[in-house]
Amino acid sequence: MSQVRVSLLVACLGVATAAPLHAQEQASASAQPALPAQLADFDAYVDNVRKTFDVPGIAVAIVKDGQVVLERGYGPRTIGKPQPIDAHTLFAIASNTKAFTAASLSILADEGKLAMDDRVIDHLPWFRMADPYVTREMRIRDLLAHRSGLSLGAGDLLYWPTTDYGTEEVARRLKDVPLTGQFRGQYAYDNILFGVAQLVVEQASGMPYEQFLQTRIFGPLGMTETRFNADRLRPGDNVATGYAKADFSKLEPAQLLTWRNVSGAGGIYSSVHDMAEWMRVQLAGGRYTDAQGHEQRLFSAKRQQEMWSILTPMPISEPAVPELAAAKPNFLGYGEGWELSDYRGRKLAWHTGGWPGMVSRLTLVPQENAGVIVLTSQELGGAFNAVTMRVLDAMLDAPKTDWTAAYAAALAKQRGKADEDWKRHLAARDAKSKPSLPLAKYAGTYRDPWYGDVTWTMEDGKPVLRFTHTAELVGDLTPWQHDTFIVRWRERELNADAFLTFALTPDGKVREARMEPISPLTDFSFDFQDLRLAPVEAKAAP
Repeated sequence: MSQVRVSLLVACLGVATAAPLHAQEQASASAQPALPAQLADFDAYVDNVRKTFDVPGIAVAIVKDGQVVLERGYGPRTIGKPQPIDAHTLFAIASNTKAFTAASLSILADEGKLAMDDRVIDHLPWFRMADPYVTREMRIRDLLAHRSGLSLGAGDLLYWPTTDYGTEEVARRLKDVPLTGQFRGQYAYDNILFGVAQLVVEQASGMPYEQFLQTRIFGPLGMTETRFNADRLRPGDNVATGYAKADFSKLEPAQLLTWRNVSGAGGIYSSVHDMAEWMRVQLAGGRYTDAQGHEQRLFSAKRQQEMWSILTPMPISEPAVPELAAAKPNFLGYGEGWELSDYRGRKLAWHTGGWPGMVSRLTLVPQENAGVIVLTSQELGGAFNAVTMRVLDAMLDAPKTDWTAAYAAALAKQRGKADEDWKRHLAARDAKSKPSLPLAKYAGTYRDPWYGDVTWTMEDGKPVLRFTHTAELVGDLTPWQHDTFIVRWRERELNADAFLTFALTPDGKVREARMEPISPLTDFSFDFQDLRLAPVEAKAAP
C-alpha cells in the first residue's frame, strides 16, 4: 500500500535514541563523506520526530554520488526490550516492493523474454478482467501504472489481511472485481495487478518469483539481509516490531502478516543497509559492481528511463496546511512502480509503503545523484515525510524548514476531520430505531462474487461476522440504526470497523448486504465498499 494509515498524536515514548554503531559500521563510517551542514543535528532531529509522532523506531540511509553517507537506526526494535534498531534491522518495505517487480520485468524485457507492450493474455492466457475489452488490451506496462479502471485498492481484501487464497487464485478472481473507471482514463492505486505482474515474471523466467528476486537482484547486489516476505524471516533475524494505534489511540504491537499471495505488490522485508544498495543501482542507471569488482548491469538505461517516465498523471491537491506549501509539486504522476514529481526544481522518483505497524518512504533525486530511505515501526506517514524532507533540503542546500511541525499540523487537521465525520454519523442516527428482523433472522452465509463467503452466526446469543478466507476478520455486531449494524473487529489494531447494511425483499427476507468503513482514516485496502453480499440459500436436507 502506498497510502498509509493515520493515527493520533499522543505523548512521547521514553525510549532510546540513536543506536550504537556495530564494529563494521564504525569501520565504514570513517570512510563515509561528511554529512551536509544542515544535517549536523540530524540525530536530534530524528529523535524529535519519533517523539512527536509516537514512533518507536526509525532507520535511515542516505546515499550521495555513489556512496553511503549515513545509515543509522533510532529507538528500540521492541518497546521495553534493550535491542536497538540499527542499519541492519529489517522492516516491511511494503509497496516499495513494487519497484522490484518493475525492475524484474525490465530485466526480462532487456533479455527479450517479453516486451512491455505485450498483452498480458499472451503470457497468461487465462487472465481476465471484468470487461472483455480491458482483458484483451491490458499490456504488461499497464499492470504497473494504476490506470486499469479498477477503483482505489480494489480486490485488496483477497489478501489483506492475510487470506488463504493462492497467488494465481487471487489473479483469477479479478474477473469478478468491478471496474468503476475508464481503462487508462484516470489514476486509481491498486495492488492486485502487481500480483499479476509477479505471475508474468514467473512465466517469462521459468522460475518462482522469489527465486528470480534472489538470483537476479538480491544476490548480485549483495542484499543478504533482504527477505521475500514475512514467511521467510529466519530465527535470529534482526527484525523490528511494528506498532499500530488500536482504535486510533493506544499504541499496540501489530500482527505479523504476510502477503504470500501477492508478494509482488508489497511483500519484501529489508534493512536500510540493503536498501542503500538498491538506491545506488537505481541512481547509477542500472549499473553496479559485482563481488569480483567488475561493472555489471541490472537493467538497461532505456528501461530505467521508461520506469521513470509518467504513464498515469495524478491529481495535485492543495496542501493540507499552509506549512506544507513548499512541498507541493508542479507535476505528479506514476511510472512503472515509481511515483514521479518535483521538488525545488529537481525531479524526484519515489514511493511509500504501508504495512501493519510499519510505513516507509524511498526518495531519489537523480539530478543530484542522491537518495534517502526511511523505514519506521509505526503506521504514520508524517514521520517518514518529516525525515525525508529534512534530508532533501540538506541535499539541495534549501532553507531549513520545521517539517516536523508542518506534518504534525497536517495530522491534527486530519484528526479533526475524522472527529467531525463521526459527529455527522451520530447526528444522523435514529438511536431509537430497531432492526426490522430478529437478529437470528440475519444469520447465514453471504457470498460476494470476487471475495467469497462471509458468515453471520449467533454465538452465546450474540451476532458475530466472519470473513471465511481471512482469519483476522472476525467481528462483533451491534445494531446502529434500522437495518444497519456496526462491525467491531476483535483485532483492534486493524482500525477498520465498518457499517453493515441489509436490504430486504417485500417479504421481509434479506436481499443483499453492503459494507463500508466507518472512519475516513481506515486504510483503503479494506475495500469493504466493493463487496456485494448476497445470501446463500441453505440446501434442503436429502
